[in-house]
Amino acid sequence: MADQTIGLPQLVLILLLGGLAIRFFFFSTNSGSQTRSSNSANNIRAREADVERIQQMFPQVSRRSIIILSGRGLEVPPQSFQPPLPVPASSTASIATPAQAKPLQPDLITRYNLKAKLAEEASKADYLAEEEVATSTGKQKQGQAWSANKGERQALLQRRREEMIMAARRKMEANIAAEAAKGAQAE
Repeated sequence: MADQTIGLPQLVLILLLGGLAIRFFFFSTNSGSQTRSSNSANNIRAREADVERIQQMFPQVSRRSIIILSGRGLEVPPQSFQPPLPVPASSTASIATPAQAKPLQPDLITRYNLKAKLAEEASKADYLAEEEVATSTGKQKQGQAWSANKGERQALLQRRREEMIMAARRKMEANIAAEAAKGAQAE
């Protein structure tokens, strides 16, 4: 039975090992914080590598957008940073906005230089114009096939585009006139 009892040297050794284990797991020292800082430095390098990979796949996307979309957030701004205050909406700004939008996206009539065709169409009667479009589309379907000549194909496609634009314009004008007639009848 003497072999089964714990002696003083064994008790000291158990307490010493237990204390070291508790200190290692629960109380970090400077070496533990150095490990954490090296891990965060490794994480930063890994993030940068991820951003580089995405930027190689999508070069049109800015680096900042990639960082934001990956959920990592932006860098912390300096203390002196003050975001610009939102400008209160005024009536002059709202009037200027539609005027700026028109030059950016011109209508199809100006874009494809169809003013001459519009003037021609305005001079003709509506029923004549509809008959002309119906006969021209019928001729295209029956008589003309896809040409081997590039110039003819291009001219054919341009004529079709112009006809589609003019037909869409006529439909829009008819819809506007119908709505105006409904509004006049409702009053």
